[in-house]
Amino acid sequence: MSNPRIPYRLSSARPPLPALDGKRILVHLVVNVENWLFDQPMPRTIVTPPHGRETVPDVPNFSWADYGMRAGLPRILKCFAERGLPASTSINAGVIDAYRPAAEAMRDAGWEFIGHGMHQKATNHVEGGEEALVRASLGILATFTGTRPRGWLSPGLRETVDTPDILKSAGVDYVCDWVVDDRPSWMTTKAGPLIALPYNLEINDSIIYAIERHATGEMAARLGHTLRRFETECRDSAIVLALGLHPHLIAVPHRIHELDRMLDLLMASPQVGFFTGSRLADWFAAAVPAGTELGEG
Repeated sequence: MSNPRIPYRLSSARPPLPALDGKRILVHLVVNVENWLFDQPMPRTIVTPPHGRETVPDVPNFSWADYGMRAGLPRILKCFAERGLPASTSINAGVIDAYRPAAEAMRDAGWEFIGHGMHQKATNHVEGGEEALVRASLGILATFTGTRPRGWLSPGLRETVDTPDILKSAGVDYVCDWVVDDRPSWMTTKAGPLIALPYNLEINDSIIYAIERHATGEMAARLGHTLRRFETECRDSAIVLALGLHPHLIAVPHRIHELDRMLDLLMASPQVGFFTGSRLADWFAAAVPAGTELGEG
């Protein structure tokens, strides 16, 4: 079965996208801020339990994530604030109650809030009915921020066959789960067209450090190679470069310098600009109105 939501096309055959604010490499900083439930199995682990027998509560692995919310997130907030960079947070709605000062700090910093389910667990998007959970999550974030979220990133990027239809019907304008191109695409849903924003999996601290378990420095190395390539390719069309970040991974003491290094590398490129998800969605919709690319609608 081919992609049921985004018609196939060669990226090189798509209409070129214009610069945004004079920039042709459009960086989207996405900080994933999550609520791992203490009384349930952890969604990911750094410490393997003795003899492979999972236990609840899982104190060491819960603490791994909890450390990020306590000590890691302030480092990221400071890192962005010192450079005056806009950012988005894909945030579990459960964070509002579990880590309210963290949510307030991101809101006060002007970060865009992107829906990320209720809690961080594998079945997050279907428990109690997927549509009810999506709407409840978006409603909690809207009440907290005063603005209904326009974007969505599913926990683990996991969807059901109905997720895009549900998101669009709930008023979502863009989703970051469909990582099929370096440029946005229009998706087909029963409720109308939905934007798929790029979300680079291979320049993502969760993939690099929690799954592939590389040594510190690998993420910056990959970003450097990607940037050099994009500086060539963006001559033909603007490109989106998303950095997926987690407070318990990139913001530990032996890695936070790597985030500094990556941001400084990006800021040194005359082609790079930093934008939130909503800015990117509006730019794409204006440049390529829904239905104008062959096979979309």
